[in-house]
Amino acid sequence: LDCRSFWKAGASETPSAPIREFHDALETGDFDRARVHPKFLHTNATSHKWAFGAISELLDNAVDEICNGATFIKVDKSTNTKDNSPMLVFQDDGGGMDPEGVRQCMSLGFSTKKSKTTIGQYGNGFKTSTMRLGADAIVFTRAIRENNVTLSIGLLSYTFLRRTMKDDIVVPMLDFVVQDGQIAPLVYGSQGDWDSSLKIILDWSPFSSKEELLQQFEDMDSHGTKVLIYNLWMNDDGLLELDFDDDDEDILLRDQGQNSGASTKVQKEIIQQHISHRLRFSLRAYSSILYLKKFENFQIILRGKPVEQINIANELKFKKVVTYKPQVAYDSQVVSVRVDIGFAKEAPVLGIFGINVYHKNRLIMPFWKVLQEASSRGRSVIGVLEANFIEPAHDKQDFERTPLFIRLETKLKQIIVDYWKEKCHLIGYQPIDPKLRSQYKAALKDSGGPGVKIRHEASTAQKTGGHLSNLLPQTYDDEAAFRLTANRAGSALHSSGQGSMDSAGLEEDLVDIGSLGVLDPNCNEKLSEENLVLFTRREDLRQRDTQLKQTIGELEHELEETRRKCSQLAAELQLRRSQQQHYM
Repeated sequence: LDCRSFWKAGASETPSAPIREFHDALETGDFDRARVHPKFLHTNATSHKWAFGAISELLDNAVDEICNGATFIKVDKSTNTKDNSPMLVFQDDGGGMDPEGVRQCMSLGFSTKKSKTTIGQYGNGFKTSTMRLGADAIVFTRAIRENNVTLSIGLLSYTFLRRTMKDDIVVPMLDFVVQDGQIAPLVYGSQGDWDSSLKIILDWSPFSSKEELLQQFEDMDSHGTKVLIYNLWMNDDGLLELDFDDDDEDILLRDQGQNSGASTKVQKEIIQQHISHRLRFSLRAYSSILYLKKFENFQIILRGKPVEQINIANELKFKKVVTYKPQVAYDSQVVSVRVDIGFAKEAPVLGIFGINVYHKNRLIMPFWKVLQEASSRGRSVIGVLEANFIEPAHDKQDFERTPLFIRLETKLKQIIVDYWKEKCHLIGYQPIDPKLRSQYKAALKDSGGPGVKIRHEASTAQKTGGHLSNLLPQTYDDEAAFRLTANRAGSALHSSGQGSMDSAGLEEDLVDIGSLGVLDPNCNEKLSEENLVLFTRREDLRQRDTQLKQTIGELEHELEETRRKCSQLAAELQLRRSQQQHYM
């Protein structure tokens, strides 16, 4: 293509087919159907504003195949041998597609996924995702249907369609059947059509012969699918959007990780390590939280290394569960939604906050800022919920702005504000209620302030070489310490009804979020200093732990080699002794 930038490729003009072809089509009757111009492939793909959103669509396809036996999806880089350019590869061991299935996959808007649990539903994800990542994609799939083993290859090539001035989307297909261990062509039309499809695929794909095409099936088991995306899109600087070089175990997005919003160097370092920041440019980080429930027998293997799934709700402190019952429809069944809400481990040093909304186990809106960033209410509050009662947008990065979604947004604002009123003192903010605020100050004064225990624990950890798992000291992961403080003030902070929430549901009216909580000046600075020290120590210990594990692995390998050599030597010694005894 003349233009390799995705956002400019649609505006790039290429010569159109001669007018005579339209008259010929009319005369032969081939024009008695609606056509889809190749430029629609690009237009359709613009629904994905974010490249990782496109990648997640292909991951979803593999996850939907778990019911057909899929145990993994591999995402990796390969090389186009024709021009040495990088290719993006997706491979799973799902049920695969038979010849009819692969044609449905290549068709626009066709979907056989009708289950309430499958993520895909629009029949558009494969086309939009592949065309968003690169100009061309080739699919290899192997399936077993009624004891018939078939191999199918399909080419979706924007480059081919535009360079050959096609006025309709043409997708060349090849099918093979395995009989008695032999692979034979499976011809549905004429042999001439099959040969023509083979020629197009060899001319416009990374492969130069039929044998090279069939080699792509050799690393598949009895069934599965492999997708190769090539002629990957570039940014305005002429560099690939996807960065394969900076991290051998990850795929990164260029130009996405610079702005962290931190005011100091130390804060910037902490933010850059947080999942809410890394998911914007690290595929490993994004895919680690992409699915709410952890898989039992399925793995996402990114560049040879499995992705460790993270449940955000398990990473919260002072967590609380709130039940929300949305009014879905007048005569519909009652829906109950669980909302896990709590403070980020990094609170109160960093103001990371937001609600992570899933739909059918799939993350749709990560760290959605329900409240305005200018408000300190809700600072460091993170929530998780699965909203199956509303429909996601086609790119699965947002929800349709229906009245039901607007009511959910209102409810989440209420939940966050009520949680903040009840718990904000646990991270160093003064209580909102003036009476409780004075009691809290008195309790802090009597107990010496929370900073005393923090310093003691940090000192103990340094003396013993201990490792603190959280970014914050254990004081702030143990609510009992705060209950002790509150008890000295008459237990007002935990028994007062003003900070309670009704777990059966909350009022759906809008709330005023303008008034701010006030940081306690006596302890906030100490907390910040101690947290930064502990964070730095945590990172040092984490690096040391990684080095020790690597050393242990190397020593175990050496030990195994030594044992093997000893066994060989012992066997040789025994053999020589036997030989000596024989000669004697």
